[in-house]
Parts: sequence; structure tokens; C-alpha cells
Amino acid sequence: MSQGGAINSSPGVTPAAPVSIVLVHGAFVDGSGWQAVHAILSARGYEVLVVQNPTITLEGDVAATERVIGQARHPVVLVGHSYGGAVITQAGANPSVLALVYLAAFVPDVGESVASLNQHPVEAGEATAPVLAPQDGFLMVDPARFPAAFGADVGVERTRFMAASQVPWGLGAVTGQVTLAAWRNKPVHYLIATDDLMIPPSAQRRMADRAGARVVELESSHAVMLARPSEVAAFIECATKPEA
Repeated sequence: MSQGGAINSSPGVTPAAPVSIVLVHGAFVDGSGWQAVHAILSARGYEVLVVQNPTITLEGDVAATERVIGQARHPVVLVGHSYGGAVITQAGANPSVLALVYLAAFVPDVGESVASLNQHPVEAGEATAPVLAPQDGFLMVDPARFPAAFGADVGVERTRFMAASQVPWGLGAVTGQVTLAAWRNKPVHYLIATDDLMIPPSAQRRMADRAGARVVELESSHAVMLARPSEVAAFIECATKPEA
């Protein structure tokens, strides 16, 4: 069952038990979007590592994430945003991973892909991502619509640059099927972005409920780590607690 909960944390307090936090970005962007969250959690005493996914194939992104998990000095809380949720679902089976944190993210089961999850109908009035038709095996978001769709509550100067500097998303990543679902046997935390125009909130709620996640809803665009970094950092920190 999904459970609601407030975001509580203790800023500036060194964690009682050593924990590493590994941050996994989603499609169309790179790891730089984690900068503010990285700074907050690092200041609180955590080892924070950032994965740079090639976003060409799911297999390649899982391998990139596993390499970073292997570099961590402590047991890992694994965090995925958007498509990064599919990556952590597979990579989270690593025995070093203590818990999974999904931020406005896809949560596939074995045999599912982001593409298959996107086939579910959305609720009336919900937006869908303005993704252009594939070219040369890659997807891109319509640059003109990117700022409003991806981060309407983020500064437009930043989102316009993000639109211009998009990382193409390979169809091998979009259609790659998960072969392990770590959420079936590890603690799961899901932050729903209620103003998301890329992944419908109804889809986020459905996936979080299926995974039996601890759920918090936050008024935010899809780019929740940019729009609400303090709240995101607090939510991740909650997942580091043994009782969470």
C-alpha cells in the first residue's frame, strides 16, 4: 500500500550510519541537474555520487550506474529521476543498495519498458510529453515546448538552455525491458510531482502504489530536483534512515 508522509529532515546533522547516495538522471538531460541536491546532501555529511548516463540503451545506463555504485564507500541509497527510475529498478538489485528513491520516475516491472508504461491511458486533462518523432534512432523533446513541459517552475533562461542542449534519448533505452525489479524486495520511496507535464501524476501514483512505496506529493514540475531541491534532498535523506 502507498502511504502519504511529510518530508522531514535534520539539516546539518551528520548521518548516524555511513550511507552513500547515488543520483541517476533521466532522459534529455545530464547529471548537472543534480548540482543543488548534491550540495545540500554533501553538506549534511553524505557521500553523494552522480551517474552520467549515456541514455543510448537501458543496458548501458544500468552498467554506468553499477560502476558508480561500485565506487561508493558505504551502502547506497539509489535515486532515479524520470527515466532514471527504470535504470535504478534494474541496477538496484545490486546487494550494496539499501533503498530506492523515485522522483517523478518510471517504475517498470520485469518485462516492461518505459515505452510500454507510456502506453497506459492518461486521465482527462493530463498532458503528455511533447516528444518529437524519432530521428536516427533517437528521441528529443520539441525545443519550443521544452521549458513549459519540463520545468515551468524553473527559470526560463535555464530551461531554454536545457532545451537547446538536450541529450538525445536512444530508442534502445526507451524500449529496453527490465529483467530485474529491485523494488519487489527493497524499501521504496516515491516523490510525486503533482504539476508534472512529462509523466502524468496519475501514472506516477499508479506506479508508486504498485511498488508499495512510501509516497509524498509535492507541487512541482517534472524538473523537481531543480524546482524544489531542498524538499528533494530532505525526501532522499528520509530514505537513509533505517526506520524509513
